[in-house]
Amino acid sequence: MRKMSVGTLRSAYRIGRSLVRHELLLLTCLLRWVARRPHGVGGEGRAYGYARGQGAVMFGFGFVCVVETVTMSVLLHDFPMVHQVVLVLDLYTVLIVAGLHAASVTRPHVLTDTALRVRRFATVDLCVPLGAVASVRRELRTTHEKREGELDLAVGSQTTITVELTEPVAYSTFFGGRRAVRLVRFHADESDQLVRDIRDRGEVREAQGVTQGRIALSPLPAELG
Repeated sequence: MRKMSVGTLRSAYRIGRSLVRHELLLLTCLLRWVARRPHGVGGEGRAYGYARGQGAVMFGFGFVCVVETVTMSVLLHDFPMVHQVVLVLDLYTVLIVAGLHAASVTRPHVLTDTALRVRRFATVDLCVPLGAVASVRRELRTTHEKREGELDLAVGSQTTITVELTEPVAYSTFFGGRRAVRLVRFHADESDQLVRDIRDRGEVREAQGVTQGRIALSPLPAELG
């Protein structure tokens, strides 16, 4: 029982720490959004957004949260203590929704001469070496099944690009675990352009005789930098 209790406490601590880091990152994304300073973009890297794919949904969700906040304030006007608690929770929900949208805007996909950085909100940050790309194609998919070795990063319930790898690429999960994948599907607003650019840069690297690297470990999804 003691070992089980210690294990449970460690799991709860790990989950709590991951949630706190994630929410701090969302707040950081809000500041970056206001300052118009995207994360991880600069130098030779080119950004490819994916926020338009879910912008309307996020706006609608945020609007519903605001309406709920106003409605609950009116209904609980005669119950001050309950009203204050519910108001804090509602405002915090609105802040998180805004943070999620800010994360999608300030943390775009990034393509450099050596790697493709695929991201979604503040939860997934996958770095794929171009030397490990076996094929890349424009492929619209609206249904996805969870399979071993595959990563689906749907936005608005769809993915538009499929990347097959020659070797596993590992990344950090939300709770700090490690997972290796050999096929990645994700969404990009300019999917056709991104596919062309990946192919072009891959051909350049092949012409230069760049050899394939070993398995790449992606940065933690809750990186605050």
